Amino acid sequence: MKRLTIGIILGALLGVVCIIGANIRSEEALEPIYLTAFWYNRVIIGMAIGLTGSILDLKKVLVRGGMIGFVVSFAFYLTTGFNDFVGFFAGIVYGVIIAYILYLYDIKKAK
Repeated sequence: MKRLTIGIILGALLGVVCIIGANIRSEEALEPIYLTAFWYNRVIIGMAIGLTGSILDLKKVLVRGGMIGFVVSFAFYLTTGFNDFVGFFAGIVYGVIIAYILYLYDIKKAK
């Protein structure tokens, strides 16, 4: 349960980073519903990674995090009409980041 909570919190924090980045990159004001969906997409990435079991093999953890980030971010990318590749790619990177931090948590917990 703690692993899941950490994943969700990390996703929420990275979602804030995404909102800031999207606002900086955009030449026009973005709708609050769009920004909320962007943030929520990152929360879902954190939740999905938090729900997976712990693996103590770093390479597998990072690949799995990237794959989950890819799958979840791709759903949002589709809704933008393939217009936000940077946001899509960031979701993959955030999946790797969340997976890595949870890997460190799992290593600490295993000791």
